[in-house]
Amino acid sequence: MEETISLKEIFSVLKKRLMLIVLLVVGAILVSAIVSYFIITPTYQASTQFIVNQDTNENNAVDINQIRSNVEIINTYNDIISSKRILDQVVEELDLTISAGALGEKISISSAESSQVVTLSATDADPEVAAEIANTTVQIFQTDLPELMNVNNVNVLTEATVAADPSPVSPKPLLNMAIAVVLALMVGVGLAFLLEYLDNTIKTEEDVENKLELPILGVISHVTEDDIKVTTVPRSSNVRRERGAISGQRKKTV
Repeated sequence: MEETISLKEIFSVLKKRLMLIVLLVVGAILVSAIVSYFIITPTYQASTQFIVNQDTNENNAVDINQIRSNVEIINTYNDIISSKRILDQVVEELDLTISAGALGEKISISSAESSQVVTLSATDADPEVAAEIANTTVQIFQTDLPELMNVNNVNVLTEATVAADPSPVSPKPLLNMAIAVVLALMVGVGLAFLLEYLDNTIKTEEDVENKLELPILGVISHVTEDDIKVTTVPRSSNVRRERGAISGQRKKTV
């Protein structure tokens, strides 16, 4: 027999487990806030840009084919920048305590489609170190490029600088808390329906009809302590009534 569930039953389950869902959401917000503000180390980002220039002909006219060639070669330049040869020199130049592989994870390179401008970004717990990594990487790449590619068509467009009041790019507490709320709601709702599914106790008349497939002949109402106090006659009154009844019987027998 296929079981179906109505919207009313869904809302009833959610209402029944509302406190559980609320506690999970509040707990998730507190945990994400503590982790974001006090446990995760903030990281800062600094970016520098360089441009891959095209060569000009004798008439100082722009060669479209040369521009296309420079755009296509940017992917090769990106691989060179992230190579161990360049990163080892950056580590040595800045006297960093990390390896070239770890430094490569701190660097990201991007460029817009069909653009000759390349952006190199570096992240670090210290904003000044992040700016130094970005600038030094581009400088070493620009110096080694003529030897590696036999060309010299890279010029620095903007250098990485440190703002007066830098803001970390990670973590993002508000975003983390929003994600925590969504996850907590999903877990809370799923847990509410799981608990309801595992609960096979009989509580209502409908449960008797659905699970035992028996008709309801009558219902015994629940009697509270207040109802008992109202309907119960005080013991002293009962004693006086019993004594009066006994004395009346004796008078009749006499």
